[in-house]
Amino acid sequence: MKLYDYAGSQNAWKIRQLCAHLGLEYQTEWVSIFEGESHTDDFRKMNPAGAVPVLELDDGRSLAEFNAILLYLGEGTEYLPHDAYQRAKVCQWLFFEADYVQSTIATLRHWNLTGKNERNEGQLAKRRSGALGVLAILDRHLQDHDFLSNSRYSLADIAVYAYTHLAGEAGLDMAPFVALNHWINRIGDLVGDAIPVRYYSEDSFSGRDL
Repeated sequence: MKLYDYAGSQNAWKIRQLCAHLGLEYQTEWVSIFEGESHTDDFRKMNPAGAVPVLELDDGRSLAEFNAILLYLGEGTEYLPHDAYQRAKVCQWLFFEADYVQSTIATLRHWNLTGKNERNEGQLAKRRSGALGVLAILDRHLQDHDFLSNSRYSLADIAVYAYTHLAGEAGLDMAPFVALNHWINRIGDLVGDAIPVRYYSEDSFSGRDL
């Protein structure tokens, strides 16, 4: 397999992390997204949206969108239940992350770490309000759950943890969210440090718009 990756992408981190859990080997093809390498005709054949991550299988087929890749790699493993309802509960949180975490916490973190707050000033207040609402939803749910779904660690926890545990880097105060912070620590212990978070600061082009 080959993973088309960008070091600072937490969406790609999700795939790296699951592969580490599963002991899956793959080649890495680094994509300079801020220089436009994900917007070439060849790349768009793999992912029409022009974004990483993309997983190229050994037979040449490709999969885009991190949730699709997680579900594919998680098939038949302990990280994706066999029971239809329990699988749907995992998917519920994957879709929640894609809809709500990406547009708030992930976006704010990107702007904050790449010096783009000023150029997006008109959107900051609404995005921050939305992000705090997302954190409150997670905190409320986790008051009664050790994990997001099915009483065990799953793809749902990997996906939501990726950006949520870095919400402080989005300029958000995490102190009020006690249950969420306990969950972050719990998942952090399971994730370990084998697959570290990497930062936009590695990329001198990250100040550009995508």
